[in-house]
Amino acid sequence: MRHRRRVSNPTLRYGRQRGASTLLLSASIIASDGTVKAIRFLRHPSSRGAARICAIVLILFAGSHTAWAQLRGHGGPVRALAIARDGRIAISGGFDQSAILWGIDQGAALSVLRFHDGAVNAVAILTDGRFATASADGRIALWRLGVAEPLEVIADHSGPVVALALSPDGGQLASASWDGTARVRPLAGGPSRVLQGHVGNVNAVAFLPDDRPVTGGYDGTVRVWPGAEAEGPPRTLQMPSPVNALAVAQDGEIAAAGADSTVRFLKEDGAIRASVDLGTNPVIGLAWAPDGRRIAAATVGGTVAFIERDTARIAFSLVGPGLPVWSLAFRPDGTELLTGGGDRLVRRWDTRTGEPIGPLAMARPADPLSAHAGDHGAEVFRACVACHTLTAEDGNRAGPTLSGIFGRRIATAPGYNFSPALKGLDIVWDARTIAKLFEVGPARYTPGTKMPEQTINSAQDREALVRFLEKATRLP
Repeated sequence: MRHRRRVSNPTLRYGRQRGASTLLLSASIIASDGTVKAIRFLRHPSSRGAARICAIVLILFAGSHTAWAQLRGHGGPVRALAIARDGRIAISGGFDQSAILWGIDQGAALSVLRFHDGAVNAVAILTDGRFATASADGRIALWRLGVAEPLEVIADHSGPVVALALSPDGGQLASASWDGTARVRPLAGGPSRVLQGHVGNVNAVAFLPDDRPVTGGYDGTVRVWPGAEAEGPPRTLQMPSPVNALAVAQDGEIAAAGADSTVRFLKEDGAIRASVDLGTNPVIGLAWAPDGRRIAAATVGGTVAFIERDTARIAFSLVGPGLPVWSLAFRPDGTELLTGGGDRLVRRWDTRTGEPIGPLAMARPADPLSAHAGDHGAEVFRACVACHTLTAEDGNRAGPTLSGIFGRRIATAPGYNFSPALKGLDIVWDARTIAKLFEVGPARYTPGTKMPEQTINSAQDREALVRFLEKATRLP
């Protein structure tokens, strides 16, 4: 079978996976340039049905390339994005604990990768075609398209992993973690190198063109570390506020941004060449355009600013539905930017005009707190809605549903995969224990949790939150 317009010599395969109890169907298309694209299906009752599915797959991949503005599939905010060097495939990571491989032009999910026990905070695409995912569960998994399980699992961090970076030569993978360290590991094998010195969370990691790693942390420092063969301490650059994001241009200029809503361009010697104030919204993501002339900065407020490098001025901003934009990545030709955010979508934008590609749905997801307008406790809880629902009908997200939480023992909510550490704790949730959780912080009160570290300093706010949860999570 041949589709003459788009695909030459497409190959369709289906069969039973070795050791599997259900029929695992795989449809692969080999394009004229040798690129292999695959989709996997589970539990189809017959090979005849498999043939029908494969025919649909061919239509999907070989038909007209409709431009889709949104890629839909995640059940929570999209935390991470990366695009393959050929620009055809992207990988996204979400608060729903999954990663998704996408055919960008087709607007289709090629594969859903489920392994992690926490939000997938970072993703990367390796030069040999493998994919990397990193999670709040402290683990990094390496994958290959068409294989249902990770090829390798790396578990050398003791806290959530929040950023990944591939060295320019493709030989090293770096990770940043809230355990206070960054690690650099050779992909060919061998021990990882531990970069230790930040006080608190390490939020960002990148590489200079000569393969020296750069890290940024909650302590407000950017640290440039010696190369693998060199010794000595890092060069430490003090910023005015916590650093959330780093990006390194091809010529080595470092862009750093964070809580004070300012993007700073750093020279090789650490001096600040220029800075751009983006207002009141903290910056949580950075990405250089492939030609290095602009940088895109994503904010908690939902806008993405395109900054001209030479003039340090904002050229224009992308405006979405007003929810945080957590991740962004350019396609290799620089004409398109993908963004992932709190609306659970991967959006596509034309970087020449700032306009969305295809129809743009601007509506926000339904507000789960609309029925509690005016309740101060509901406003305190708003920071939690990305990970937790209030009713059993809404189910689990990155964290378990809070439905019926009062009087329930910790780590017993149905349908959620809790860590062994939480299952061993002797805590029953009530007004006192919930208030204590936010007084001292999850890391101290519930050791081993994957919950992001946060405290509520005001006793009145904690009381308001508890009163709200008592009402909103009560079982019928």
